Amino acid sequence: MSARTAPLSPAAVEAMAALTPQFPLVQAAAEYETAAVHAAQLAGLAESGRMTDLDADSLAVAEDVMAAAYATLAAAGRLDLIGGA
Repeated sequence: MSARTAPLSPAAVEAMAALTPQFPLVQAAAEYETAAVHAAQLAGLAESGRMTDLDADSLAVAEDVMAAAYATLAAAGRLDLIGGA
């Protein structure tokens, strides 16, 4: 037995259409912030002299994620989402 759902109202469809382009920006901001925290933790490990090769690879990946997210937000003019100008 399948669940039946009502169709979206025209107002709901219009609201979704307006919000949908914002989803990649929200995702980019979340990815940037998460990677920044991880990078900061790994930088502290590097300063202590206890960084392994795996940690160094993880730091490089975090920096790549940050760069990609930054580029997405910069292209959209929304660096304000990560505290940028």
